[in-house]
Amino acid sequence: MFGLIGHLTSLEHAQAVAHQLGYPEYGDQGLDFWCSAPPQIVDEITVTSLTGQVIQGKYIESCFLPEMLSQRRIKAAIRKILNAMATAQKNGVDITALGGFSSIVFENFNLKENKQVRDVELDFGRFTTGNTHTAYIICRQVEQMSAQLGMDLAQATVAVCGATGDIGSAVCRWLDQNTEVQDLLLIARDQERLQALQGELGRGKILGLEEALPLADIVVWVASMPRGVDISSIPLKNPCLLIDGGYPKNLDSQLQQPGVHVLKGGIVEHALDIQWKIMEIVEMDVPDRQLFACFAEAMLLEFEQWHTNFSWGRNQITVQKMEQIGAASVKHGFKPLLHF
Repeated sequence: MFGLIGHLTSLEHAQAVAHQLGYPEYGDQGLDFWCSAPPQIVDEITVTSLTGQVIQGKYIESCFLPEMLSQRRIKAAIRKILNAMATAQKNGVDITALGGFSSIVFENFNLKENKQVRDVELDFGRFTTGNTHTAYIICRQVEQMSAQLGMDLAQATVAVCGATGDIGSAVCRWLDQNTEVQDLLLIARDQERLQALQGELGRGKILGLEEALPLADIVVWVASMPRGVDISSIPLKNPCLLIDGGYPKNLDSQLQQPGVHVLKGGIVEHALDIQWKIMEIVEMDVPDRQLFACFAEAMLLEFEQWHTNFSWGRNQITVQKMEQIGAASVKHGFKPLLHF
């Protein structure tokens, strides 16, 4: 059995969804209440592979909200993720994906030091961030969507915002090794990590956001921040392909510039309908078929019986691992979202 640990995009979103799911006692409450609310299993899932194999899963709502980070409710955020992981393990889930900010909280606050959660000793081998599959899907979106738009990667400049993160660094490795991308622009806040990445790649220009974006034919946005960032005033090229791989995905509402094509990054479409309701709640365009690539990684690991933390640790994703999970993704009927 696979598990998915998720969360909603804001307090307002959480209140609305609580009413939809039949938890009215959650729907009228403020952030203090959500800081103390326990995780809930809110969906049972059935997925069928193109091979005919059928697997079962559970969706665990962590009750974490991004406001817990932006308002410095750090202990609450940590408690949310650990309790959700304990819930998955107690319910017999073999492999669980940490979606959205769940993996970011785990990594940034070193939660691997917290193995004991009440009566549960966490087995971290049962959890994956899903970042390897997400990085693979974003790279395939860059390759395939640029071709649709008539862009030649061999003559293109690609800016990666969030380049030193787990997904961002993996995207840079793939683009460097598996494509003919002409120039890579590396954008992140930590200059030391940027220089280390530049040294590893042997290429790439380190630039600030406002300097880099106007130079880019393709922008890969993989910086997830609880408050987001406004880039609407930065002039982009015409045409420009922007892959919005952050969370929440809100760049399409910001950018109304001519010739700027914003694609939801890290989203996959399954060949067959998935029996669940959770993707309606997160407002996917085709909720029976579309989902986050990180969630799909848990499904792939269950299909393949790879019950291991396939994606784990910061900046450990290799091109070889991306190709491995990519082959499983194709085999079982997943493909990158390739329409706006």
